[in-house]
Formats: sequence, C-alpha cells, structure tokens
Amino acid sequence: MAYVISDDCVACGTCAGECPADAISEGDGKYVIDPDACLDCGTCEGVCPTDAISAE
Repeated sequence: MAYVISDDCVACGTCAGECPADAISEGDGKYVIDPDACLDCGTCEGVCPTDAISAE
C-alpha cells in the first residue's frame, strides 16, 4: 500500500529529500508519490510538517 499526499501539501519538498526510493516528485501545486516506486517505509509521513502524507 503506497503513501499518498493530500491537498494539505505546501510543496516544501521536505518529503522528496528524505525518500530513499526517490518516489516523490513535484506535481501540480503539490508533491506526488509514485505508487510503483514507493517502498511503504513511511519516512515521508514522519518528516511532513503539515501532516499531508498518509498511508493509502
């Protein structure tokens, strides 16, 4: 089960810098997680300052 980023994302990029699989990239107004590349490790969820990331 991949993680997802909600509309609460402020596009700070913190999650992308911490993702060990490089599964997070800048999208249209917020960051997005590639579900095929996501390792389900939860690192991104732990570093998000706005709690915009959660398990799908």
